[in-house]
Amino acid sequence: MTSPFLGEFMGTLVLILLGDGVVANVVLKKSKGENSGWIVIATGWAFAVVLGAFVAVATGSVQADLNPAVTLAKMLNNVYTAPLAASLMVAQVLGAFVGACLVYFMYLPHWKVTEDPGAKLAVFSTGPAIRDTTGNLISEILGTAMLMFAFFAIFSKPVGALAPGLGTFLAGVVVWSMGLSLGGPTGYAINPARDLGPRIAHAVLPIPGKGDSDWGYSWIPVVGPMIGGTIAYAIAKIVGLAA
Repeated sequence: MTSPFLGEFMGTLVLILLGDGVVANVVLKKSKGENSGWIVIATGWAFAVVLGAFVAVATGSVQADLNPAVTLAKMLNNVYTAPLAASLMVAQVLGAFVGACLVYFMYLPHWKVTEDPGAKLAVFSTGPAIRDTTGNLISEILGTAMLMFAFFAIFSKPVGALAPGLGTFLAGVVVWSMGLSLGGPTGYAINPARDLGPRIAHAVLPIPGKGDSDWGYSWIPVVGPMIGGTIAYAIAKIVGLAA
């Protein structure tokens, strides 16, 4: 049985399992990948996007959004009705929550030996390098706008027909580039489900010494990407990349 809801749920689950998983591998104590650095994280997230997208399509997703900001832009572009878009966003958040819970179980012995509560939170959700509300919000808006505009460019008619599956790999390249170039200020959430679902998981899971879930910051990686996706759609429409 496949469906758009199941596809977005499963695809986002895989995205977060592998994406949060690479962060856990780098930041948690006594992991084989401990301290392997930002490039490993950015690369792991790029691969997570590719594999999550393939799983999403295989299990029924229409276009493997894995991201409410992407779904919003497609709704504005008349790809989805509003009710369908809303249901896909719910599936994405739920999939992200479950994926984050699986990361918790994957690294079960490592939470206790990791003393830094900030490192534990970083596995699940993003946070700013310098806490500045205006700057952090701009970072998420601009980052998501770049992400979405690149997607419009890749999948638009002016680029020409892509070989089957190539667009999915190119989407991974975009996310890889985002992490390497624009990820420094806020950790490039660029996806409300990617941040919100795992942050909820962090709040409810029995992680030893985890500290709080930083709900005061949590609205920025939700609101910023939604604004950024809307801006990207508007620009894409002006330049002829959107309907």
